[in-house]
Amino acid sequence: MPTLIVLRHAKAAHVLGLSDRERPLTERGERDAGRAGDEVRALGLVPDLVLCSPAERTRRTAELAFPDVEVSYERDIYEAYPDELLELVRRTDPEVGTLVLCGHNPGVHELALGLAGGEYGFRPGSFAVIRTGSSWVDLSPGEGDLVTRWDPKEH
Repeated sequence: MPTLIVLRHAKAAHVLGLSDRERPLTERGERDAGRAGDEVRALGLVPDLVLCSPAERTRRTAELAFPDVEVSYERDIYEAYPDELLELVRRTDPEVGTLVLCGHNPGVHELALGLAGGEYGFRPGSFAVIRTGSSWVDLSPGEGDLVTRWDPKEH
């Protein structure tokens, strides 16, 4: 059963003179990114691959959360709409059982809601675990089941 972990980057700083893509994580963001990875592992999940936006804050989030997992930096994740993110997920190798998509709001939140429904926010550092009976290539909105979600401010 394919499992998708939709992860929003952890809290980022606003630094005068840096472009949006260059924004680093705050101290709290650094802690929360590591905690997100710990929570995923506590659920017994071991990602096979991370698809990650190339922005500094997403790169660092993925690095801290999943230090031993292969990361594929995909420029199309930055500022992507949910349908574009879903298309990227559909291109995932069928051998990948557990996939992490690390990106930005509102796209990642809308992707999670579109796949599995629910009513919840998606603050920085939050993730949703979605299981599906479909293969990646056949994944469509509404075909996922929300297994759990995690928000660093709630834990």
